[in-house]
Amino acid sequence: MSDWIRVCATDELLPGETAVAWDGDTPILVFNYDGDYYALEDRCSHEDFELSAGSFDADEATIECTLHGARFDVRDGRALCAPAYAPVPKFPVKVEDGAVWTRDDR
Repeated sequence: MSDWIRVCATDELLPGETAVAWDGDTPILVFNYDGDYYALEDRCSHEDFELSAGSFDADEATIECTLHGARFDVRDGRALCAPAYAPVPKFPVKVEDGAVWTRDDR
């Protein structure tokens, strides 16, 4: 299991914003949803395309892949509509020393 990686300072990731961090070869997309932080692999489960290129709906807690319109719940990674049926891997997030941290815990 890898060590925690620093994403950014908490004041650099405001509600409704996202940030991308890398844990080795794994891109991780971190969301600030109404003051709570969530992290998903930055890859659509339908087709290998970065979710960070899509739009984060901070009211609905969803991210939409720009490639084919698949939507995912940022809180747990579950697919919400076709063409995606499989969830996106979810990763742990912690806030410590004024920063947001995550890691690929697979």
